[in-house]
Amino acid sequence: MIMKHIKYFFQFLIILFFFLIFKILGLKISSNIGGKLFQIIGPFFRSKKIIVSNLRNVYPELDHLNTQKIIQKMWNNYGRVFAEYMFIKDFKKNKFNNIFIEGEEILDQIRKDNKKVIFISGHFSNFELMAMQIEKSGINLAAIYRPLNNIFLNKIMENIRKNHICRNQIKKGVGGLKKLIKLVKQNYSTALMIDQRVSEGIKANFFKKQAYTTSIPAQLIKKFKMQVVPISIKRFENIKFKIFIHQPISFEDEDTIEKITEKLNRVLENMILQNPNEWIWTHNRWK
Repeated sequence: MIMKHIKYFFQFLIILFFFLIFKILGLKISSNIGGKLFQIIGPFFRSKKIIVSNLRNVYPELDHLNTQKIIQKMWNNYGRVFAEYMFIKDFKKNKFNNIFIEGEEILDQIRKDNKKVIFISGHFSNFELMAMQIEKSGINLAAIYRPLNNIFLNKIMENIRKNHICRNQIKKGVGGLKKLIKLVKQNYSTALMIDQRVSEGIKANFFKKQAYTTSIPAQLIKKFKMQVVPISIKRFENIKFKIFIHQPISFEDEDTIEKITEKLNRVLENMILQNPNEWIWTHNRWK
């Protein structure tokens, strides 16, 4: 345990150093550096075998060259997100005029109707922009997140998220779920990523293979009759983003938790197929 904390502390110092450099250099240069940096060092921290296996689960016929292209673009996007954390505050103010929204009228209607919904997405592009933009639109929101393993870095990330992304940050787990339900009863909407493997989830088909998937959206749907609003994000011209607010999805009373979860996996699959270069393929989804 002591050795792990020492390792985490040195990782924290290195990341803090880069954050300070990025803040000095500005968004455009920092995002470019972060992208190139992760293209070089990313493969040393995540199993290439898992990434390639995930890609083959989704694209069985994908050749080696195109596999490597997707992997390189994924790492580039991942590195850009890393660098862009230092500018989240500016993103929220739209200081760079680089966030464009399609379907903003859907958010406006949810706010006007004082309606609670479940916003879902995956780790695409700069995924932190989803909850940030929803809360900015005036919707009462609670965002579910998974704490980082690095306890030193996690404190910084939680601070960034609470101050500039979404005030109500709910940790994954039983305690977090109780807090979430309490907020939902107070008419709060919920935002979460549904693409990570979760041990407390249920097995559902994901690209025709069984994968542990969060059942939180399905549980909320069954309990509170909430609609689901999918959101996808795409990066363009390196530091510009288009956020797509999709039409709300309703479910029938007879839909089971398993059926709802599989339907939401179909939504996620479509997002991945439309934007494979910006999805984080490092998650061990089919373990």
